[in-house]
Amino acid sequence: MTSPPLRLCRSLLFLPASNPRAIAKARTLEADMIILDLEDAVKAEEKEAARVAAVEAVREGFGARLAAIRVNAAGTIWHEQDVAAVAGSAAHCIVVPKVEEAAQAQKVAAAGKPLVAMIETASGVLAAAAVAQASAALLVGTNDLRADLGIPAAAGREGLALSLQSIVLAARAAGGAVFDGVYNRLEDDAGLAAECREGRAFGFDGKSVIHPNQIVTANRVFSPDEEEVAAAERLIAAARGGAERFEGRMIEAMHVAEAEAALAKARR
Repeated sequence: MTSPPLRLCRSLLFLPASNPRAIAKARTLEADMIILDLEDAVKAEEKEAARVAAVEAVREGFGARLAAIRVNAAGTIWHEQDVAAVAGSAAHCIVVPKVEEAAQAQKVAAAGKPLVAMIETASGVLAAAAVAQASAALLVGTNDLRADLGIPAAAGREGLALSLQSIVLAARAAGGAVFDGVYNRLEDDAGLAAECREGRAFGFDGKSVIHPNQIVTANRVFSPDEEEVAAAERLIAAARGGAERFEGRMIEAMHVAEAEAALAKARR
C-alpha cells in the first residue's frame, strides 16, 4: 500500500545524481517528486560518485517535495550497492528500473523503502499485477517499453494503450499509485499537454518529466481545474449519505470519496 503523498504526485522530475547544479536547481522547482538518477543518466565511470552525491542530496532534502533515487537495474554490478545505499538514506522512495517479476520487487521492498517499480518491457507488463503487490507505485518506462514492443519511435501511443491500461489496473488492484512515462519532445508543450490529458484519462496519478519546463504543464493537467474543484465542493456539501440525486445524476459514497480525493490533489 502507498502513503497518501504518492497518490498526490502530479510531476516526477528525473535528473542525474551526478549533476550538482541540477540538484541545486531542483530545490527551487515545483515538481512534486525529485528522482535522482543513478541509471541511464550517469556514465559508468561516474556511478560510484553519483551514489554518494544522491545520498547526500536527499539528506539535505528538497523542501516539501518527495525525494527518490533510481538505482541501477538488477543484474548490473551496481545494483546491490545502490539498493543498500538508498535503504540507509533519507530518500522517501527507491525507484527500480526494468522490474519484470514479483521476486525482484519483493527483494528490493524488503530493504525497507517504499518501492516505485518501473515497468519497461513486455515481460514487466505481464507481471505487473504481481509486481504491484510488493510496490508502493508503478511507473511506466514508455521509451523502453515502446522499443521492446517494436513500436516505431515516431508512432503515436495507440500501440501502448493496452499496456498502459494494464499497468494502471495492476497498480489500482494493489492499492498503489501509478505514473505515466516521459514525453521526449522538450519544446512541444501542446503535445505534452495532450499526452498528460490522455494519461489522466487512462487513470494515471501523474507524469514523469525530464526537463524543468515540463513541470508546470504536468502539474496543471493532473490537477483538478476550477470547475472540477467547485463541483467537488458542491457534491460534498450536498451529500447526506446513501444513494441520492445531485445535479441531475445519482451519487453515493464512492462519488464523495472521489470528490474528496480531487480536493486533496487541488490543495497539493
